[in-house]
Amino acid sequence: MTILDVRQTQQNPAVRGVRRATDARRPRGGRPAGAAVRHRGNGVLMSRASHRRRPITPATTVLLALMAAGITVWLGLVANLGGVAGQQESVPAELAVVQVQTGESLHQVAQRVAPGAPVGAVVERIRELNQLDSAALDAGQTLIAPVS
Repeated sequence: MTILDVRQTQQNPAVRGVRRATDARRPRGGRPAGAAVRHRGNGVLMSRASHRRRPITPATTVLLALMAAGITVWLGLVANLGGVAGQQESVPAELAVVQVQTGESLHQVAQRVAPGAPVGAVVERIRELNQLDSAALDAGQTLIAPVS
């Protein structure tokens, strides 16, 4: 058996500080071994302003909730109190017995008997006076209705 090359596996304590020939060929880095790698960017230009998001504080949340509640209350008041500025016509107080004609609906009866009054209010009054559960009517049926 012929030995071609012999290498030492342990370093001699007397030669520890001496650089080996293989170390001289290794390129030296510009940073220490444990330092972070320098980042040079990705080529995208970006403003230098702070881009961190500011957290929403509890005070901001409460303020926004109070503003939403105030707007909701204001819209409710406008809806209830801000109707038509003119005088609304009411349902006539005078009552009469009317007969339903063929093919006539409760709305059509209300329009016929009280043409100047709001149709929805007259329909509700007819249903209340006659104790009707539905809007179905039969031809020839008699109803008590407010008339004008």
